Amino acid sequence: MTGNSLIALLPLLILGGASVVVMVAIGIRRNHLLTLWLTLIGLALSFASLFVVAPYAPEQVTTLLVVDRYALFFMGLVIAATFAVVLLCYSYFTRHDTQPEELYVLLLVAALGSAVLVASSNFISFFLGLEILSVSLYALNAYHQTRREPLEAGIKYLILAASSAAFLLFGMALIYSQLGTMEFGEIGSRITALGGVGSPVLLAGTALIITGFGFKLALVPFHLWTPDIYEGAPAPVTAFVATVSKGAMFALLLRYFSGAASHHFGAVFAVFTIIAIASMIAGNFLAMMQDNVKRLLAYSSIAHMGYILVAFQAGGEVGTEAVTFYLTAYFITTLAAFGVITVLSTRQRDADALADYRGLFWRRPGLAAVFTAALLSLAGIPLTAGFVAKFYIVSAGASSAVWLLVFVLIISSVFGLYYYLRVVVAMASGIHEETAAPVSSLVPTLSASGGIVLAALTILLVWIGVYPTLLLRIIHTTLAGVL
Repeated sequence: MTGNSLIALLPLLILGGASVVVMVAIGIRRNHLLTLWLTLIGLALSFASLFVVAPYAPEQVTTLLVVDRYALFFMGLVIAATFAVVLLCYSYFTRHDTQPEELYVLLLVAALGSAVLVASSNFISFFLGLEILSVSLYALNAYHQTRREPLEAGIKYLILAASSAAFLLFGMALIYSQLGTMEFGEIGSRITALGGVGSPVLLAGTALIITGFGFKLALVPFHLWTPDIYEGAPAPVTAFVATVSKGAMFALLLRYFSGAASHHFGAVFAVFTIIAIASMIAGNFLAMMQDNVKRLLAYSSIAHMGYILVAFQAGGEVGTEAVTFYLTAYFITTLAAFGVITVLSTRQRDADALADYRGLFWRRPGLAAVFTAALLSLAGIPLTAGFVAKFYIVSAGASSAVWLLVFVLIISSVFGLYYYLRVVVAMASGIHEETAAPVSSLVPTLSASGGIVLAALTILLVWIGVYPTLLLRIIHTTLAGVL
C-alpha cells in the first residue's frame, strides 16, 4: 500500500479511530456531554479530511476500494447526516433514563460501514461494509431495552438484514463462479464480452443481488417489516436508517450496476422497472391509510426509493446526477421530518401518532413550520428541495424515454399529496378539549442541539429549492466522467 493510498483512506481511518477513542473514554468515565463532543469532533475531522483527500482522487486502494470524487461526495453526505443524527440523539436521550454513551460508538461504526460501502469496488469490501453497518443497526434499533417496540424493531431488522446478506452472498457466489472475479469493473468487462447476462447462472446471481438490495432499500415486495422497524426504533435512529443506511446502499447500487454494465440488459431492466412501479404505487397508497406518522414516513420512503429508481433506470450522466441530487434532497428533508418527531418525543413514548400533531401550529409554530416545509418537500411542492429533485428525476426519465416510469411517478405523486397534506391540516386544526391535555404533554422544551439541527436543515431545504444551481454545479463537477 502506497502513501497516497493511506491518505485516500484518511476519512475511514478517522471514523474508525474516533469510535475507538469514544469507546475508551466511556470506559474511563461516563459523561454524556463529553461523549457527544468526542463524537462530533471525530465526525468533523473526518469531514475535513475529505478536502485533504480530494487532490489525490481517484485512488484505487488495493482491489477493494476506490476513493474517487463519487465516493468522497457520498462520504461527505453520510458524515454530515450522521453529525445531524448525533445532535438529535443528544436532544432525545437526555430525556430518557437509559445510558446513551454506547449509542455514539454504534453511530460512528455505522457511519464507517456506510463510508466503506460507497467506496466499494469489490464484492468483499461490499459485504464487509454492509455487515459493519448492519450489525451496528441491530443494536441501534433496539437501544431502548425497556420498551417492547424497539426490541421488536431490532429483531425484525436482524431477520431482514440476515435475509439480505444471505441473498447477496449467494448471488455473489454465482456471479464469481461464472466470471471468476469479484471486482465490479472486471465483472462489467466480462459481461460485455459475453454479450449480456443471458447465462442462467448470471441471471440467477443478478436476481439474488437485486433481492438483497431490495431488502436493504425496502423496495416492494421486500418492504413488509420496514414500517414496523420505523415505528419501533427510537426516532433519531429511524432518521439514520431512513437516510444514511439507504443512501449508502443506493450509492453502491448505482456504482455496482454501472460497473457491472448489466442493468440495461432486457430481463434486468424489466425487473427494476417492475420494482420501481410497485414501490411507487404501493408506497403511496399504503401511506394514505396510516394514522401513525412514523409508519406514514416509512411507506413514503418506499415510494421515494421507487422515484430514485426512475433516474437509475434512465442511466447515463443525467441519471447519475439526478440520483445524487435526489438523495441529497431526501437526506435533508427526511432528517428535518424525523428531527421534529425527535424533539417532540417524551420520556414515555415517541410523538408518532397523528393526534399528537393536532393544533401544533397554535402551540409551537416554529416546529410546525419546519415539519410543514419537510412534508411539502417530500410531496415535491415548489420552493422546496423536493420539487427540484423530483423535477430532475422526471427530466432524467424523459431524456431516456422511460415514459411508463415517468407517468407512474407523476400520478403516484399526486396521490402522495393527500397524506402529506393530511398531517399539515392536522397541525393547523384547532385544539379540541378532549385532546388538549395529552397533546400539551407532548411538547417538551426544545433543546439547543435540536433547534440548531432543525434550523440548519430548514434553511438548506428552502435554499436548495429556491437556488439549486450551486448544488447542481457541485454534483456535475464531482461526478463528471466518474461512473
